[in-house]
Amino acid sequence: MTARLDRWRARSEYVVMPLGALLVSAALFSVFLWALGKSPADFFALIWRGGFGTWFSIQNALLRAAPLILTALCVALPARLGLVIIGGEGALVIGGLACAVISLPIAGVWPAWAVLLVMAVTAALAGGAWIGMVGALRTFRGVNETIAGLLLVYIAVALLNFSVEGPFRDPASQNKPSTFPLPAEAMIGPIPGMEVHWGLIAGVVLAAAYYVLIDHTTVGFAARVTGGNIRAAKAQGLPVGRLVVGFSMLAGAAAGLAGFFEVAAIHGRANASLAAGYGFTGILVAFLARHNPLAILPVALLFGGIAASGGLIQRRLGLPDATVLLMQGVIFVTLLASETLYGRIPFFRPADERSAAR
Repeated sequence: MTARLDRWRARSEYVVMPLGALLVSAALFSVFLWALGKSPADFFALIWRGGFGTWFSIQNALLRAAPLILTALCVALPARLGLVIIGGEGALVIGGLACAVISLPIAGVWPAWAVLLVMAVTAALAGGAWIGMVGALRTFRGVNETIAGLLLVYIAVALLNFSVEGPFRDPASQNKPSTFPLPAEAMIGPIPGMEVHWGLIAGVVLAAAYYVLIDHTTVGFAARVTGGNIRAAKAQGLPVGRLVVGFSMLAGAAAGLAGFFEVAAIHGRANASLAAGYGFTGILVAFLARHNPLAILPVALLFGGIAASGGLIQRRLGLPDATVLLMQGVIFVTLLASETLYGRIPFFRPADERSAAR
């Protein structure tokens, strides 16, 4: 009975701590709103109304949650090997650009389903290669994966701008340089009965698949051993290098697919709108979900709802749309600070450790 209670306490820490970080963030942001002369109660009521208050709001939240799920998986999967890769934004941009470019010679010529299939595979491969490059640099050259991933984001955005302003620019896109638009028949429609595209279903399926891979396969077990102690993993003869590169590629493929859905279901072409920050918000989602692929789903919905409420907050409270981004920053800082408390709060420790400490 005591052992079962100890396990329950240990597991509850991974739920209580993120929730506590959210509450502390809300309190800190309330102080900021008071300083601006705004009502925190009105602010959070508008977040609820704009993100979850009506069916329209919920669909809006789900629409924004779809890319967040995929980019969060880009962070969560390598994290199980002890890697902090925050280059999901770059993989999303490269995936979106690659699928838009590959569609140019075949859109309107091939059947729509074949065009979409080629675009999706190309986006996943491009995103996988982009983040796989981070894993390869880490494995073979010892380059810090966090720095490499972040710098590759800037390169990806620069490559996007070069492509849409140069060789792949549609001359008709005067004010916002873009690639040529996809024909209507090559666009992805919404899920029947909803206004949300199929990227949401892809995100849920991929999250479930990654959960099974990590927690219920031999390869996933080897990855977790590597993440726990890389020296022990090498001593056991595990292929650490291949695991790092392979999981990095799988992670990048998820973010690349997010770029595909942004192009084929939202924008209809590649342009600067691809770099909307979903990759950076995905970092926050992954950390708040403790890198658990299944926990990413509700957390992504929460942040999708917060993002969906930005316009309503701007209209009703007169606050800029960036207010939501500022609140996300407060959450991220609070979340990082809470990481230092894991294992230090007596309530979550086993009974024998609490008794020894008295």
